[in-house]
Amino acid sequence: MPDTADYTLSPAPWAVLLAAGRGSRMAEAAGCPKQFLETEGVPLFWRSVRSFAKMPRLAGIVFVFPQDQLDEARAACLALNQREPSGLAFRFAAGGERRQDSVRQGLAQVPASAAFVLVHDAARPFFTPALANRILDRLGQGCPAVIPGIPVTDTVKRVDADGMVAETPPRQALRAVQTPQGFARRELAEAHRAWLEANGPEVTDDAALMEASGFAVAVEQGEASNMKITHPEDLERLQPARAPLPLSGFGYDVHRYGGTRPLKLGGVPIDTELCVEAHSDGDVLLHALMDAILGMAGAGDIGELFPDTDPAFDGIDSAVLLARVLDVARRRKVRVTHADCTVVAQKPKLAPQRQAIRKNLCRLLSLEPDDVAVKATTEERLGFTGEALGLKAYCVVSGIRG
Repeated sequence: MPDTADYTLSPAPWAVLLAAGRGSRMAEAAGCPKQFLETEGVPLFWRSVRSFAKMPRLAGIVFVFPQDQLDEARAACLALNQREPSGLAFRFAAGGERRQDSVRQGLAQVPASAAFVLVHDAARPFFTPALANRILDRLGQGCPAVIPGIPVTDTVKRVDADGMVAETPPRQALRAVQTPQGFARRELAEAHRAWLEANGPEVTDDAALMEASGFAVAVEQGEASNMKITHPEDLERLQPARAPLPLSGFGYDVHRYGGTRPLKLGGVPIDTELCVEAHSDGDVLLHALMDAILGMAGAGDIGELFPDTDPAFDGIDSAVLLARVLDVARRRKVRVTHADCTVVAQKPKLAPQRQAIRKNLCRLLSLEPDDVAVKATTEERLGFTGEALGLKAYCVVSGIRG
């Protein structure tokens, strides 16, 4: 194993910020390579600069950009640094065909006086200065290579060329590796030079080159929030955090007595001989509740989702339809937090089963008893409900989006 020098009194370290990737999937979705996506008024790569700027021990950054965008990106960096000074020295390098080529060319721009270097992917904009400082501290204790990693929570399978499981490594021994990764600059440069001379295959991080050269690599605890922007759906992570938006929705439904559907309210069979006319099971309370939830989510009404011309909904349990409505709301990032329901009926008397209805609504909505109200009233023998020709329900729901 190569000798490890004493770095405890080393000159200030530098960072190599890799922003030379093409990311074709993301570029197609976003219109440009991900490192140049604008977020919070700056390109994505600049968010890493902001974190590095909070590290007084860091001397400078080498930016590695695509060859054909190097001049433009350099000008953008200098303009951004005028607008919000980082206090860091800047150098620039053109990226190579592979990640390891980009790192090697970035390393060539790091001053020879720097004992340590942090190599970081611009696609990980969420790392904290505390993480980078822990890596530098560990380097200062004599480790030639320190990388952040977090425990793997999923079971990992190694498969062969035919897609068959060849091995199940013990999960407790696995780590998902992140950047920034820290290295002794001289040793990392040697590892890159040896790999190039040996015409080694492509590697996904610099720690692999250090391992291949016989250097010890230590793993420092990473950060769960240090996510990599890889897929188009990851772009949502770049949006500023928003406070949950309060919402409300109103629903109303009515059913005539005299049909063939036994009376149910809130999913609870009611002890009465009265039946209702309906295409589904005729649960007027759940129908009003569903319309309130759909209104809160801006997702239409139950007539659009479950038309009475569709035989698939003939006699269907309204609790099943409610589950589908809640799925619609979840897809729109809407969550119900409170429901206030009123049933208007001259008969039957609902007081004996009101608590059972409330309890079942709590179950269906995954809410606590204090978050659901169920009331029953009459219209003093006025109107169609007063004449016991039918019944109706009103529901007001509250919720949040986000």
